[in-house]
Amino acid sequence: MKKIAIVGPESSGKSTLAQELMLRARAWYVSEVAREYIDNLERPYGEADLLEIAHAQARNEEMVSSEFKGLMVCDTDLITIRIWSEEKFGRCHPWILEQSEKRHYDHWLLCMPDIPWEPDPQRENPHDRDRLFEKYKALLDWLEKPYTIISGSRNARVKTALGVVKGLMTL
Repeated sequence: MKKIAIVGPESSGKSTLAQELMLRARAWYVSEVAREYIDNLERPYGEADLLEIAHAQARNEEMVSSEFKGLMVCDTDLITIRIWSEEKFGRCHPWILEQSEKRHYDHWLLCMPDIPWEPDPQRENPHDRDRLFEKYKALLDWLEKPYTIISGSRNARVKTALGVVKGLMTL
């Protein structure tokens, strides 16, 4: 199975792109666990919740990759949870750090925040997206992960992502 992780700051089109790839590339889709987890939480989330979210995200990916073949598109990964934890709490649990570095994906799609911010009760950083984008980029570079920057209109983003998928699936 080929695995793609879609990452980037809040409101940068990650979920939309993941759903487009699911439909157009007939990919298996692993949704962002954090959204449902926080929706069901009856209190503000804390640092320990991010570890629970990370474990659940990893389990969902492992379940899909063990049961299906083809292409898996992940609407986030543990790099995202790592950056979230570092930004929110100034630190990150060692398990998330370790897993964010060693989990394998064939490619990352890094979404640029060049689209309008869409308000959402779970979103926290409307004025900091460019800095966070650079943090994602720097971490992917430091970890020597293969990635493509996704930018532009919805159609341009999908076209770029489908080009990446086509390249991966012919390897």
